[in-house]
Amino acid sequence: MTAGPRDRHSHSHDHEDDRPLPDRLHALASRRILLGAVLAVAAATLVGLVVLWPEGSDPVVDGEQFFGERVNATITASVTEDCSFSQTPGQFACDQVDFTVTSGTPAGETGSLELPLDAGGAKINDGDDVVLFYDADAPSGVQFQFADFQRRNPMLVLGLAFVAAVVALGRWRGLLAVVGVVISLVVLIGFVLPALLAGEPPLAVALTGTSLIALVALYLAHGVSERTTVAVLGTFASLLLTCLLGVVFIDLTHVTGLTGEEVGFLQAFGGNLDFRGLLLAGLVIGALGVLDDVTVTQVSAVWELHESDPDRSARSLYRAGLRIGRDHVASTVNTLVLAYAGASLPLLLLFRTADQRLGDVLTGESIAVEVVRALVGSIGLVASVPITTGLAALVVTRGSAPRAPAPSRGPRPAPAPAPEPSAPSWDDFGPDERDDPRRLP
Repeated sequence: MTAGPRDRHSHSHDHEDDRPLPDRLHALASRRILLGAVLAVAAATLVGLVVLWPEGSDPVVDGEQFFGERVNATITASVTEDCSFSQTPGQFACDQVDFTVTSGTPAGETGSLELPLDAGGAKINDGDDVVLFYDADAPSGVQFQFADFQRRNPMLVLGLAFVAAVVALGRWRGLLAVVGVVISLVVLIGFVLPALLAGEPPLAVALTGTSLIALVALYLAHGVSERTTVAVLGTFASLLLTCLLGVVFIDLTHVTGLTGEEVGFLQAFGGNLDFRGLLLAGLVIGALGVLDDVTVTQVSAVWELHESDPDRSARSLYRAGLRIGRDHVASTVNTLVLAYAGASLPLLLLFRTADQRLGDVLTGESIAVEVVRALVGSIGLVASVPITTGLAALVVTRGSAPRAPAPSRGPRPAPAPAPEPSAPSWDDFGPDERDDPRRLP
């Protein structure tokens, strides 16, 4: 009878004590070192949370004193015609819209607005849901001003589509990954942002927050195992290197972090903030999103290579894993650089129209900040491959898991008849989770 997965699992445990004593001692030492290292990271994270936890409330700016109360409204009519301030016919076009307020103090009121049509701007149509500023003290006829479109419902649909896609492919593991994303957002909103507003050291806050996110998200999505622990330690080591490089090159390039419209508001109302520290904190948080992908992939590659050939040495596994990592990093680094370039695209266009030389554009602070972020993050990403691959190769070859017993040299059994082909089902296209200890029964 062919042994099932459960039989094979128990069979391997029966042979664990048959391993040579040095192998068993190496396995025990490996587990203790990994456990001690990850517990040290967890303890440092816990201390950071206790020390840096913000006290009191965030500084809050009452937006109504500048813009008025934000209320929702629905457009009931929209006509495009000449603006009232046009000197000649066809000089300026405006949307003449009628609306009904659906929330806030003036709920139920109706009114009209004249909205100039900007080149490339969104057209307001009948039935659109919008957000308006309402100022009760303003003169009649100008109490309402257009603020934005309502986007809650389409964004909710997009979010549900994302969750459905991840769960459809990843099943139980995909659901846990989504939970990890939610926890990451909770850490950022509940700890990182309030701590930064409270004036805590940005680098310490970022390291504490990213360590907590890495510990929770990786173990939740990939399970508690040696593989995940190696990925966590590789991620944390790469983050520390990224921090060091960030500190050095932010100082050498003399970037101040004082570019951008939001900086002016934060300087006026955000308290005593360290804007150079905020740059470094953003660099660390952004790097984590790419590092955990690379470290998990490298650890999985090394483990699979070891399982396919248990007799391979740590050096051989390291070299093979490094070859896999080169291809991964080559594409990921390009993605990282293009992501930063895409975020700065309007600013790049502005410099282009100003006919500035490329060297002047790249070294100006507005672009230099993004260049430093991209290059420092990319160096940390590249370094994560040899760091994680080397650690995984050492751990997996130290006898942490017993090798399967050697097959007997007796006559080969007759091959089992091939099963009859069956119609494909949905489960054939999902990941194999039969040996996943975290799957639901």
